[in-house]
Amino acid sequence: MTKVAVIGAGIVGVSTAAWALRDGHEVVLIDKQGPGEGTSYGNAGMLASCSIVPVSVPGLARKAPKMLFDPRQPLFLKWGYLPKVAPWLIQFLKNANPADTQRIAAALAEITADSIGEHRAVAEGTPAADYIVPSDYVFAYRDREHYAGDAFGWGIRKKHGYEWEVLEGDAVQAYDPALAKDIRCLVRVPGHGFISDPGAYVKALAAHVVGEGAQLVTGTAEGIVQENGRVTGVRVDGETIAADAVVIALGAWSAPLARSLGLTVPLESERGYHLELYGVNQMPKSPTSVIAGKFVATPMAGRLRLAGIVEFGGLDAPPSRRPVALLEENIRTAMPGLTWTEQREWLGHRPSLPDSLPMIGEVPKVKGAFLGFGHQHVGLTCGPRTGRLLAQLLSGRKPNVDMAAFAPSRFTTGAQP
Repeated sequence: MTKVAVIGAGIVGVSTAAWALRDGHEVVLIDKQGPGEGTSYGNAGMLASCSIVPVSVPGLARKAPKMLFDPRQPLFLKWGYLPKVAPWLIQFLKNANPADTQRIAAALAEITADSIGEHRAVAEGTPAADYIVPSDYVFAYRDREHYAGDAFGWGIRKKHGYEWEVLEGDAVQAYDPALAKDIRCLVRVPGHGFISDPGAYVKALAAHVVGEGAQLVTGTAEGIVQENGRVTGVRVDGETIAADAVVIALGAWSAPLARSLGLTVPLESERGYHLELYGVNQMPKSPTSVIAGKFVATPMAGRLRLAGIVEFGGLDAPPSRRPVALLEENIRTAMPGLTWTEQREWLGHRPSLPDSLPMIGEVPKVKGAFLGFGHQHVGLTCGPRTGRLLAQLLSGRKPNVDMAAFAPSRFTTGAQP
């Protein structure tokens, strides 16, 4: 039996702990705030298996500057942060071409596939399972021409086996009366799902893991202890917790610990906002991606959550006002009959790498050190699958996935930001 320290109690870390425990390992779960308090709390809640097309699609380099100067577009930048983020953005935009988009999508398809099944597997027999809701995932377009503009992305999905139905005209409102009448084209992708309360879901799963024997430590992981190129422990608030292996799953905060293991990781925060509406008079029938506003409206327990928006500004800057205002404007346009009695706002950090792929695997030259972060917009979707893969690696088993695309070593050569 191996003693495994999992640093980070979001969906990736908790899933890793759950699968490692089932494999017979002793598990210590470490988090500064406790389970489900970070990005795993505030995401859109979607189990979006079909979300394999990265943001860095062809043409983005041309469109992005215009988007930054248009207050109606969901891309924001704190301009004082530009010198720091510019090298990352250059690397990111280099992938905005057909060949790299296809490559990235093929890799993502390996870990997004059957997301709802992966969540059911990790949550089976636990109270967390009650939060998993099967559903369609729908994409709302102005009209057929608007939908046709995304043909490249839909072609990638078709290549990877996804199927969908296109509804037009009055069939859109027949499917979902809450949608505005000028939304005349709806793409319905079956076989998806959502989490009705992401924060509570991760907390419930973590509580089950602790109940099954894992140790939960609330504290700050300050460094990885090594001897002769092998992990021997983790320093937490000045104390050393002995461990034979460690998994770093701290999302956007993972880079410093990775750096202590000899890896310079070009990790950036895509700051994401959500707006929750309480006391609503109607809900969308299914989680809905409103393409014109590039946000997702997800019906959750007791509220409607709107999430989307990308802002570059680092981990420490305070929230901006305009992104939340844009979410409110966009939902009033997409669902004009919607009313609510209370709203709450939130800012979180999507951990993103320039190639839009997470790091999943063992650190070169440090035996027993593993990484599991960088899932950008699909962290909740891929969390249980990532945890299962990491547990397999911890147990010395070879996953049935080509892990090269996710290798922690992939940024160690050449000029990187």
